[in-house]
Amino acid sequence: MEIRGITVKLHKKEKIGVDGFNKPVYEDSIVEVDNVLVTPLSTAAKVDELNLTGKTIMYELSIPKGDSNNWVDTVVEFFDDKFHTVGFPTELIEILVPGDWNKKVKVEKNG
Repeated sequence: MEIRGITVKLHKKEKIGVDGFNKPVYEDSIVEVDNVLVTPLSTAAKVDELNLTGKTIMYELSIPKGDSNNWVDTVVEFFDDKFHTVGFPTELIEILVPGDWNKKVKVEKNG
């Protein structure tokens, strides 16, 4: 049996210029990322994260090898809902990790 993830929508902020006050102006675009594993956090892990970060983490996403998207401080859509990434991704060396995934990202409910 082969494990296969789902397609998630990653919101990317792309700098398109600066405004009159020389502040960056961004445009939001959506990129679909295939084969992402979505794992709910256990109750104990949710409590630990809440105590450490003050955020209620809902899921941990396993990102496929070779993905070069920025997963820091961005919105992700899956299960007909929006979530926000928390912290920095945990990334392992691709060739040392069996399977298709080498990066993990935590997300909290958006809004």
